[in-house]
Amino acid sequence: MAIDWFSPAQCVGYVAFVFGVGSFMQTDDRRFKLFMAAECLAYVIHFSLLGNPTAVASSSVSLLRSIVALRTRQPWVAAVFIATSIALGLTLARQPADWLPLVASCLGSYSLFRLQGIPMRLMMLCGTLLWVANNIVSGSIGGTALELVIAVVNLTTIARMVRRERAAAV
Repeated sequence: MAIDWFSPAQCVGYVAFVFGVGSFMQTDDRRFKLFMAAECLAYVIHFSLLGNPTAVASSSVSLLRSIVALRTRQPWVAAVFIATSIALGLTLARQPADWLPLVASCLGSYSLFRLQGIPMRLMMLCGTLLWVANNIVSGSIGGTALELVIAVVNLTTIARMVRRERAAAV
């Protein structure tokens, strides 16, 4: 199956790419969540156009989660988002690969509501790797590129944060 690099679906994936990279460049947790919300909105459209309902569901939950996480860090709210992702998986998943974005969403929910700083970004990195696998399976060029670059940018940002913490401790 040939992939049209400039189809509307792929172009929206490239928009998600820009917001995603911007998100993981942020060292401020609030700005991180705002950029992530924009990335998730683009992903909802992207995966809808690609016909991947579990990725649409996961991205929709992630969009709402990113917005709510700006206002609260309550454990019960994280549990609601995790339960929603699991329920969506039980409803929509038809094959094992369909669970990839949903598990990533669960990790993201826990991260955004319960963690901060470096630990949050490390858990998000695990979710990123699940999205890489999902995007390869889905045929998402922009999404695969996005998640691979996000992994590198996230690791770079984590390194910057570690250096900053070490310098502040001296």
